[in-house]
Amino acid sequence: MEVKNHVFYNIEKSAERIQEILDSNSANYEEKGNVVPSRATLTYNNGYYVNVTALFIDIIGSSKLIEACQRTTLAKIYRGFISECVAIISSTSLCREVSIHGDCVWGIFERPKKSDIDSVFSIAAKLNSLVKILNLKLRKKNYQTISVGIGIDYGRTLMIQAGYKGSSINDVVWMGNVVNNACHLANKAGRDDRKNIVVTNAIYSILNEHNQSLLSPYYDWEQHSSNYEGNVINTSMEKWIDNN
Repeated sequence: MEVKNHVFYNIEKSAERIQEILDSNSANYEEKGNVVPSRATLTYNNGYYVNVTALFIDIIGSSKLIEACQRTTLAKIYRGFISECVAIISSTSLCREVSIHGDCVWGIFERPKKSDIDSVFSIAAKLNSLVKILNLKLRKKNYQTISVGIGIDYGRTLMIQAGYKGSSINDVVWMGNVVNNACHLANKAGRDDRKNIVVTNAIYSILNEHNQSLLSPYYDWEQHSSNYEGNVINTSMEKWIDNN
């Protein structure tokens, strides 16, 4: 976030702000189930426990991409990738937050119904096919193509507002394993013989039978967890690719 107003740092005021945060009432952190509250209701003294689905997608080997491309070409690749990832992730009303960190785009989705997990899974399939469309365009320009990893997890998180009180410099922070796990899976997906989409057992167990049939199990020895993987695609997007 751009900093527009610079205020001299005062150590006494800083110590007061820290003390105020540490003295805040823990009872202000409410359970909200599967529906994500509006970020407008967040303050610097409250928070919400909520069950969410987290989806991450990032470019594999971005450091090599930097070495292989001119800066302006790399900017075009990143802009094309990020633009359409955001378009797909935010295309459902279930999406409550979209964030961009370098070459990684991630979204937070609420889950009022069990079938909403399948809807997020379909978002992952669209993202997987999107990369093929982007690569089709990149090849026609003789640009470097990309590959991605996609990770999804479902679980309980703490939603808080963090930042500099009294300024416009703040953001929502999602605290909990669900976000970390989805990020970890995205960093593993598409690498070392892993398929492009990796989901946790928490996701797999809620998916419908058809979507479960598109995934295969594997064990993550590093995380000591059972996960599922697949190269799932969106059929209508794949037809567009075939016609172009």
